[in-house]
Amino acid sequence: MRKIEYSKVYTAGCEAPLKICRGHFATNHAHLNYYIDITTLKTRSGEAYDIARCLSGVYFYGAVIDTIVCMEGTDVIGAFLSEELTKSGVLSANSHKSMYVVHPEFNSNSQLIFRDNLIPEIEGKNILVLLANVTTGKTLDKILECIQYYQGKLVGVSAIFSAVEEYQGIPIFSVFGKKNIPDYASWNYRQCPLCHAGERIDALVNAYGYEPLEQ
Repeated sequence: MRKIEYSKVYTAGCEAPLKICRGHFATNHAHLNYYIDITTLKTRSGEAYDIARCLSGVYFYGAVIDTIVCMEGTDVIGAFLSEELTKSGVLSANSHKSMYVVHPEFNSNSQLIFRDNLIPEIEGKNILVLLANVTTGKTLDKILECIQYYQGKLVGVSAIFSAVEEYQGIPIFSVFGKKNIPDYASWNYRQCPLCHAGERIDALVNAYGYEPLEQ
């Protein structure tokens, strides 16, 4: 694989940059023309705080969020987001008046589950889902199924980057989107124009990183 060469994208109101690389990449359900590296946005405290600050601005005073469910390694952002939401007037119905920040795990059947000790933080709670990257929205299916199974109430979906503004009628609030990368595209692998043009796949990618393919 050629060396990853990133360019940085900025958006209004956020000092932390989004690192992107143009090429031919594959996820488990789509082919993409960009790899979006969000590693430092999730792990560097200053950048994670900036992302949380930007996301907190879309939730209004008087909203109720009890639990933030963090997906794809967004736990640091989730912790900052809970603090920013509380400071901005978003309420929690929890008796201690603070938000839970949790993440599910996958079982042997690739289903999302919460262990028994975490179920009280989901069941009957107002849930905000936080993701790293939303490409088509398909990943949300498993998340929504999980929350529904544990009888949580979905009240919002946020992401660092999202290529879609809503999924099945659910609005997705993101810091970065196609407004920042206008030519960002994803395709079913059967309809991928890059494959049809004979372009080799550079890497397999997901929200955690990339795995280069031998050329």
